[in-house]
Amino acid sequence: MKALVSIITPAYNSAKFIAETIQSVQNQTYQNWEMIIVDDGSSDETESIVLAILVKDSRIQFFKLPTNAGPAVARNIGIEKASGDFMTFIDADDIWFPTFIENNIKTIQETTIPFVFSSYKRSNEKLDFIYSDFKVPLKVTYTDILKSNSISCLTAFLDIKILGKKQMPLIRKRQDMGLWLAYLKEIPFAYGIQETQAIYRIRENSLSRKKSDLLKYQWQFYREVEALSVFQSTYYMVHWMVRGFLKYRN
Repeated sequence: MKALVSIITPAYNSAKFIAETIQSVQNQTYQNWEMIIVDDGSSDETESIVLAILVKDSRIQFFKLPTNAGPAVARNIGIEKASGDFMTFIDADDIWFPTFIENNIKTIQETTIPFVFSSYKRSNEKLDFIYSDFKVPLKVTYTDILKSNSISCLTAFLDIKILGKKQMPLIRKRQDMGLWLAYLKEIPFAYGIQETQAIYRIRENSLSRKKSDLLKYQWQFYREVEALSVFQSTYYMVHWMVRGFLKYRN
């Protein structure tokens, strides 16, 4: 029997896009998957949309939190409930290309590297490609991720038979980065697939984020989550700012 892939999707007021995201999962050439959707206290029609879809597809599971607790809590519930041999994530507004799962499993089998990720396209809410494709490096280490998180939650793919399941740190932002670092403390590197395999939809509210807030979160992450010294945090922060500018300049 083919290995089971657990797909974890946090959702918060995602009615506008979530059906399209689910459709991209259902369109996969590799079909032995379970999709665990955790509604983080949505107040829109997210729940009714998902329930209407899962009636026709038993591979989709739905859980709803009574109040908004943040993506780390929602993703951790998904991780806890995941029963697959592989684990991956897709947010409720992003899209996978049809061969995403198939290519990731094939890469893990061919390279024997249990943690892979891939390049992706970047669009606005209407799926206009407003930035160039994000091309990932061939491999990233723990220190590479501290300098710039080139592993998108959209394309991270983990062999849980080898790596086991870990929880994300309970922080409002950068929780995915915390999970990647936890794994990269135990393995030499994660492997980057050069082929674009997904579409990352950049929401309007994301484009208007205050840069000062992002820097504050990043500093807190270095100091409080990874427990780095002031000197180390400053060193990595400089790298983060420079690479972040380059990442979104076109």
